[in-house]
Amino acid sequence: MWIYEKKLQYPVKVSTCNPMLAKFLIEQYGGADGELAAALRYLNQRYSIPDKVIGLLTDIGTEEFAHLEMIATMVYKLTKDATPEQMKAAGLGAHYANHDNALFYNNAAGVPWTASYIQAKGDPIADLYEDIAAEEKARATYQWLIDMSDDPDLNDGLKFLREREVVHSQRFREAVEILKEEQGKKKFY
Repeated sequence: MWIYEKKLQYPVKVSTCNPMLAKFLIEQYGGADGELAAALRYLNQRYSIPDKVIGLLTDIGTEEFAHLEMIATMVYKLTKDATPEQMKAAGLGAHYANHDNALFYNNAAGVPWTASYIQAKGDPIADLYEDIAAEEKARATYQWLIDMSDDPDLNDGLKFLREREVVHSQRFREAVEILKEEQGKKKFY
């Protein structure tokens, strides 16, 4: 089903070591509105959605894994030269004590990722509206991360990710219209 290219979807550059910014970026790694939750949500929902939009969920779910890889690279680059003192000062002391500089699926507050972050109602319209909301929340988070960052290189990658969330939201909105049109053709008695 997948073909893996050994390169990032978009180049990731970081100007300086910045564990505090890495702490905030972890939200998009293992947070409720992050890339892991999105990928798993869409790839799970595709099993109970009409054929007309299965491909959309597969494509976007797969792309979310590429975004997860970009976020992991950003966090790694922002912390790879950090000292234990810098990690502690950034609020990552507990993370460092448990994982050193390894990535771990948790949000910016350190709460571990949970399957309760993903939704699958089984009603295609309800699921797609959930997906639209998820993409808009991710877009907003990327904007807030950009607002907090003074690293133009990092911001370039974050802007790319923010714009992909906008595109995904638009595709999900189109899918809702397709399914609503299909429902309108059916007669319910």
